[in-house]
Amino acid sequence: MQTQLLADPFSGQLFVFRGRRGDRLKVLWWDGDGMCLFAKRLEHGQFFWPQTREGKVALSPAQLSMLLEGIDWRRPVRTAPTLAV
Repeated sequence: MQTQLLADPFSGQLFVFRGRRGDRLKVLWWDGDGMCLFAKRLEHGQFFWPQTREGKVALSPAQLSMLLEGIDWRRPVRTAPTLAV
C-alpha cells in the first residue's frame, strides 16, 4: 500500500478515495491498533472532488466534513445573512 500511496499509511493521515461515478467514497486511516475503513454511498448527487495535479491534496477539517456530506466545499453558501457594520 505504501508504494501505491507514495505516503506513510501509518502516519495518522486520512486517505480518501472516490469511485468513478462520484457517488461512492472510502476513507482509510491508521488508528494505532489497525487500519480503519469508512465507506459511504450517496443516494442522490455526487461527492465534489478537489482538482489536483499531484494526485493528493490537503483539506481542512471543515472541507473534509463538507466533502463527506456531499456539499460543494469550493463554494459554500452561508445560511445566515451577513451583518453590516
